[in-house]
Order: sequence, then structure tokens, then C-alpha cells
Amino acid sequence: MKLIRFSTVEALRDEIFKNTLQQFILVQLDDRKITFDDNFIHRMEEVSADSDASITYCSFREKNGEQILLHPVNDYQFGSVRDDFDFGSVVLLNAADVLAASENFSHEESCAPDGGWYALRLRMSIGKTIAALPEYLYTVEKVDFRKSGDKQHDYVNPKNKYYQAHMERVFTEFLNEIDGLVPLNPIRPDLTEGDFPVTASVVIPVKNRVSTILDSVNSALSQKTEFTFNVIVVDNDSDDGTRELLENINDDRLILIKVDKGELLGIGGCWNKALLSDYCGRFAIQLDSDDIYNDEHVLTKIVNRFYEENCVMVIGSYVMTDFDLSVIPPGIVDHREWSALNGANNALRVNGFGAPRAFFTPVVRNILFPNVSYGEDYAMGLRISREYAIGRIFEPIYFCRRWHGNSDANLSIEEVNANNSYKDFLRSVELIARIRANVENSSYAES
Repeated sequence: MKLIRFSTVEALRDEIFKNTLQQFILVQLDDRKITFDDNFIHRMEEVSADSDASITYCSFREKNGEQILLHPVNDYQFGSVRDDFDFGSVVLLNAADVLAASENFSHEESCAPDGGWYALRLRMSIGKTIAALPEYLYTVEKVDFRKSGDKQHDYVNPKNKYYQAHMERVFTEFLNEIDGLVPLNPIRPDLTEGDFPVTASVVIPVKNRVSTILDSVNSALSQKTEFTFNVIVVDNDSDDGTRELLENINDDRLILIKVDKGELLGIGGCWNKALLSDYCGRFAIQLDSDDIYNDEHVLTKIVNRFYEENCVMVIGSYVMTDFDLSVIPPGIVDHREWSALNGANNALRVNGFGAPRAFFTPVVRNILFPNVSYGEDYAMGLRISREYAIGRIFEPIYFCRRWHGNSDANLSIEEVNANNSYKDFLRSVELIARIRANVENSSYAES
């Protein structure tokens, strides 16, 4: 079988028409040299035919000098809609499905920055099986040696602005096709609802951050406001001296919630502890235990934005720094891909909302965070954006420190896959919920 290097959807269609008797077409998605196992084609075709798959891909190996590294791939879920989903270097496509999915492709789509691959594979997934073989059937040269923490912000790099704008248009059209768009009239809450001990609470979940926790707490306590606030630190059974440092802080505004290891809490569970406590303010504002606000007016800016936009969630922007606050790539992360009209839709395509995040407590108490330590904030952002308005602050208000203690600084491929799989699961649930809501609202309007 001929191996075709993907360039554009138009060129791919031409190849199919030249070989009308072929059921499958083998397509390479990058320029890496591929060495196929002897049974590669047989196995791929067998699985594709037996499962009636539209797209078939498999795990592979990466060669780094004399070292051979295994590179497993994730199963494709309904919510695997981010444009950087890892199919590996090569896919087997059902030729008839390619033609059907691309029949109405515009010239613009075929000449897209990625040649239309993203649009094609989204359309090929509608009502079809996408099969992932957990078998290592080929080997490629390893070309990207960056650590996981260096890769995770590629999608917000300003150099990729045009590419990201196009991917957003493609994804929005896909959502429209499957009836997954959120309503254009998000709910605006009554921000005077309920009684609270303070206007704002800074929430800091922490576990074993003895070298950074005082910086974070002092950053929060140094805020200058005309409203009352407190700082709720949820210590998740630290055993490195973090809890002792917190116990020695003499400030009535500091609320220390001590979690026992038997409670088995992740970061999301710690957030719920703070939200459901009697100390929580009207607005709950995030601060990670190794990060700091960039000036004394951050809380004021965030609370003002809640009232200016009458929203349930406010998301700021941050500067990526090293431990000593020297700026490191990518520098400012402001998520300017967000728009008031389409941000809630595009959020399903990208891997995060930004930081710091702040919430209107009454609404978030009804939702709560999943008890996990990765993706808990993304889950909350998706759920809120399904129904409620989200406000943005595009100037940096936060220093996000990248150092050896970061939990996502240098993950293995298995750990990266687990994280991506979980977020794909969150997207799957959210997509289904949005589609169901749209169908129900449509049925109600027709009755």
C-alpha cells in the first residue's frame, strides 16, 4: 500500500480518485522517517475492517540514538476534539469516509494552515468509530526533546495566533453541525444573593510547599481593598514543615483548614473544603501555593470585574517566571483567543482557561469540583461556561512560577496521556450535556 504524505484534503481526495478500488488509504501526518513492522498493514487493515473504523491509528516507538522509547497513544473519545490530539505519525483512513466527510469542503478549508486535517478528522468522527490499537507497530525518530512543562503552552504562543484562529473557526463549525454550541444569552447571576462573612476569600490548597507557601500567603495578605477579605489555606496533610509555618502566622484573616490524609483529597477536594466552609466569602479567588499576585490590587480588579460583567467566573492573565520571578517563555499567557461570543465554545478545543480563576460562591457551591489534582479547574470552567457568563482580565495580574517542584514540569508520556485522557473525558461529558440541552430546548420551543 502506498504511503501518502498528507498535504491538503484536496490532494488526498485526488489520490483516492486515482485508486478507486482501494478501501483504505495510508496517510503520514508528519515528516519523520517511519520504519514499519512486518505485520503493520495487515494488522491495521484487519482492525479497521472488523471495527468499521473511519480512522485507525496505533501506538509506536521513538528512537533516540540507540535507545528505543515506547510511545503509547490514547483512545479517541467523543471529547477528543483538541486540535493537537496525538495520532502518531501515520493513520489508516477509510477512503469512502474521507470522500463523504470532505464532499462539501471549501477551498479555504483545504488550504488551511494544517491542510484541512483538523476539519477532516472532526467530520470523520461524526457517527463513526475511530480505532486506536494499543500495539506498537512502527518506529520513528524522536524529534521533540522538550519537557512536558515546556510544551503545554504551545497553543497560546502569539506566533500561533493565525493557526489558532483558524482552528477555532473549524471547531465552531463542527459544534454547529452536531448541535453542541452554547446559547448566546448566558445567565447573569444576582451577585447580592446570600450572606457571607467577607466579600472575597483567597483560596490556597497546599501540600508540601515549605519553600513557597509563605510567598503565596504574604502575597494574598498584602492585598489592599476597600472590602473585607480573608485567606483560606487548605493544608492537605503536609509533612515537610508547611503546616507548622502556617500555624505560626499571626493574622486573623488567615483561615487554616487542616486536612487529614484519611480524607483522601485532591486539589479539587481541597477547593470544596474551602467553598463549603462557613468562612468562605461571596467570591472565591484562586492562588496556587507556589505562585503570587503581581501587585496589591489584584483582588480589587477581580471583584470589580464580577460587578462590571455580572458574571459567575472571572479569569485573569499571568506571566510565566522562574522561581526568582525572572520571565521565561512563553512570557505572558493571556488567552486572548477567548471572545465574549465564542469563548465558551472554543474552551472545549483548548486545554485550559487561564489563571488566576475566581468564582461566585453560591453558584460554584452547587457544582463543586471533582476530587482530582489535575483538570479540576478545567472541569469547573467548562461547567460554568455551559450556562453562565465568564469575565476576563487580559492584563497580567499573577506570577506563575515554573520550578523543579511543579507537578507538571517533566511528566512521562504515560502521565501526559493520563492527563489528556481525563480532559478528553471532561470534554465528552460536557459535549453530551450541551447537545442534550440544545435538543431539549429545541423540543420545548417546538411544543
